[in-house]
Amino acid sequence: MSKFFSTYKIIFYLINIILIILYLYPGSLLGWIVYNDKSIQPQITPDVVISSNHFYAFVLISIIGFLTFANSKIDILLILYLIFLSITLEIFHLLIPERSFQWSDLFGNLFGVIVVILLNNFINKYGRFKK
Repeated sequence: MSKFFSTYKIIFYLINIILIILYLYPGSLLGWIVYNDKSIQPQITPDVVISSNHFYAFVLISIIGFLTFANSKIDILLILYLIFLSITLEIFHLLIPERSFQWSDLFGNLFGVIVVILLNNFINKYGRFKK
């Protein structure tokens, strides 16, 4: 799987662009597509303390990022990029009409990145899963 993503880095870049578009669109682009109403946000699972949608989005982009750059030496750059992206996109919600900054969204973003970083470190420390 890692070889697939490292060969086709364009997938990681496209997912980044899609995530940025979804974040910066005034209102909910997914709500507009699913419900024909951009004021409704589709919810995958109920929020507990953090925003579950934001957690899932950043877990997905972080996993794909680590799979894409698994054999390279840019782990620290990828980590810094993912953390910067998670904070910056949420801060932009202060400026975008029909969007609002929420701490639960920011913590969902950061927690999604941190979970994948810890999982990646665990796998690197104890070896990759063998067949």
